Amino acid sequence: MFGTESSLSMFLNTLTPKFYVALTGTSSLISGLILIFEWWYFRKYGTSFIEQVSVSHLRPLLGGVDSSSPSSSSASNGDADSSRQSVSECKVWRNPLNLFRGAEYNRYTWVTGREPLTYYDMNLSAQDHQTFFTCDSDHLRPADAIMQKAWRERNPQARISAAHEALELEDCATAYILLAEEEATTIMEAERLFKQALKAGEGCYRRSQQLQHHGTQYEAQHRRDTNVLVYIKRRLAMCSRKLGRTREAVKMMRDLCVFQLMKEFPLLSMFNIHENLLESLLELQNYADVQAVLAKYDDISLPKSATICYTAALLKARAVSDKFSPEAASRRGLSTAEMNAVEAIHRAVEFNPHVPKVSPTHGHAGGHVTDSDVSLRLPQYLLEMKSLILPPEHILKRGDSEAIAYAFFHLQHWKRVEGALNLLHCTWEGTFRMIPYPLEKGHLFYPYPICTETADRELLPMFHEVSVYPKKELPFFILFTAGLCSFTAMLALLTHQFPELMGVFAKAFLSTLFAPLNFIMEKVESILPSSLWHQLTRI
Repeated sequence: MFGTESSLSMFLNTLTPKFYVALTGTSSLISGLILIFEWWYFRKYGTSFIEQVSVSHLRPLLGGVDSSSPSSSSASNGDADSSRQSVSECKVWRNPLNLFRGAEYNRYTWVTGREPLTYYDMNLSAQDHQTFFTCDSDHLRPADAIMQKAWRERNPQARISAAHEALELEDCATAYILLAEEEATTIMEAERLFKQALKAGEGCYRRSQQLQHHGTQYEAQHRRDTNVLVYIKRRLAMCSRKLGRTREAVKMMRDLCVFQLMKEFPLLSMFNIHENLLESLLELQNYADVQAVLAKYDDISLPKSATICYTAALLKARAVSDKFSPEAASRRGLSTAEMNAVEAIHRAVEFNPHVPKVSPTHGHAGGHVTDSDVSLRLPQYLLEMKSLILPPEHILKRGDSEAIAYAFFHLQHWKRVEGALNLLHCTWEGTFRMIPYPLEKGHLFYPYPICTETADRELLPMFHEVSVYPKKELPFFILFTAGLCSFTAMLALLTHQFPELMGVFAKAFLSTLFAPLNFIMEKVESILPSSLWHQLTRI
């Protein structure tokens, strides 16, 4: 026994201060590298790498839940149902107000050197174009056969070259569409090409309309020509809106909204043209017509959007915002009109909490700030606490991408209504008192989907910081590695500055650490015979 203690003390005495400096420095470096990787992984994927590996790989090895038990079977079925629900909740929609690639997105790239569209977003657009502009009978028309290949091309220059090749054969409406979207560098040039597309598209539509009952092939061709014609008219209306001819744009959009109710236009609902109409009517300050459109589309049986909910809130806020005062409201209480406006704002914020912005120093008026309140202080847009970027071509409802698209076009309409942004700023936080657990239970809508962050990261460019709701807390392993790195770095610094003193502390610490082991060995030595103990020590 004394030999073991002497060998341990001899080993500790041979350790120099340089060893302790190297040990603590290496530990600090390794923990720092782990911390950096964990932080990067959390910012990119929203979870801890160590935690994910532990749950995915180590937990089954250590013995997970028995899959044969009924409870686990029902839980797995519940997980499958929730996953199917999350997939349906996170459906990506085409942005009704999407910009022109050549005249707007590409100009942004030329000026800033940044790509405003992600590959995922452009791939979704390519799939949309193939759905809208192609059909099985394209081989009957040589130009359409060329355009069918063009819509599948990834290289923009190859698509443009194919469109010019198709136009050499005949006036092809889809070829004009591609050139207007991607080659035209101004809105006026895009409008000129869309007018040529309209002329060609109307001729194809009339011819296919006469033949649509001659077979399924001709019916598919007429359906495709219908989609092409509607798309052209919608983009022409958007060109008129961008060029300042708003009344002309409103007339065209009203006509398209009438077609939306016809069975002949099955894909028209995907365009959500009523949202284009609402934005144009707000630009004209024709609030009575805006209310009429909302009465038709803000229905419980129809899908909601940030445009629907926030426009309804804007109209109700307009009635009281010019005279609204938080101090006066706290003294006398809210009037009926003010209460309706506040409820409309709460409804809009519950649907998409990314649109407004609360300052990090603001709490609830007349109340304390809870932990859940702190997690809801998100960077958003209407109150201009975070800079906007160009909206993507596709949006995720209730997500950051939809908030960007809405604020990009509607911020000016909120500014035009006196006091509307002030009312929004003073009242929007009250929403979160009604939904303390937004991922589990909503108030007026379904619980907030948990998949929005992942989908928004695919839709929005890398240089944009995606808004996350509700705010995620830092994983335990990031905090642990941060503390470990700081502690070992401090030990390395102290050992370098005070080597002798830290050597004494290290020897005392190791002696204390091995004290229980020495005590156990003493007990074992006192119990076992000396001859047996001598043979064991020799082994």
